[in-house]
Amino acid sequence: MRVSGLPRLLALVFALVITWICTRSFISFNVKTIRLPRWLADSTTKEIRVVKTKCGLSKSCPANFFAFKICSGAANVVGPSICFENHMIMSPVKNNVGRGLNIALVNGTTGTLLRQAIFDMYSGDVKFLVKFLTEIPEGTLVLVASYDDPGTKMNNEIRSLFTNLGSSYAKQLGFRDSWVFLGARDLKNKSPFEQFLKNSPDTNKYEGWPELLELEGCVPRKVF
Repeated sequence: MRVSGLPRLLALVFALVITWICTRSFISFNVKTIRLPRWLADSTTKEIRVVKTKCGLSKSCPANFFAFKICSGAANVVGPSICFENHMIMSPVKNNVGRGLNIALVNGTTGTLLRQAIFDMYSGDVKFLVKFLTEIPEGTLVLVASYDDPGTKMNNEIRSLFTNLGSSYAKQLGFRDSWVFLGARDLKNKSPFEQFLKNSPDTNKYEGWPELLELEGCVPRKVF
């Protein structure tokens, strides 16, 4: 009896020891702070890090390129916005936008804001817009966002000035059209940064207005 009982006793003691070790390890695991290896922690952090881009672009711009985003207004309710190099130049939040054409001038080499202005194209005096456009310095980027009505007082002189800035649609711009544009003074070719929607009852998203336009991209320094 004593000989046959010894293996059972040893098995019982072994089981108790293993249970004690596992229990202690479990308690220790829950109490201690879990530390990942540095290489794993860094890798995990990189994977979950949200990459922020300038002006909220879908992807970052390469070196020596400026990031920009231009949004037209939505009908006559929500104003337009112009962002350049992560600086919100004009927006409804800043309360510095208005009916007509919202324009910002930026130095094409340094990215510095030079001027910003609003021109009422429904009831304003367009001679101020003509003066503004003819005085644009050489090497200047021109960012334009429409709101409500950009075309009622548009004349041939203004259309020609915008065309010289690289616009393909200035000659078509009319009553309540949507337009966003980035050009430059004396641009040799047509600007690739432009969107245009005609005011049409058949295609308008809003009653009496086409949908808003959003234009984003990366413009190189001295492309003009």
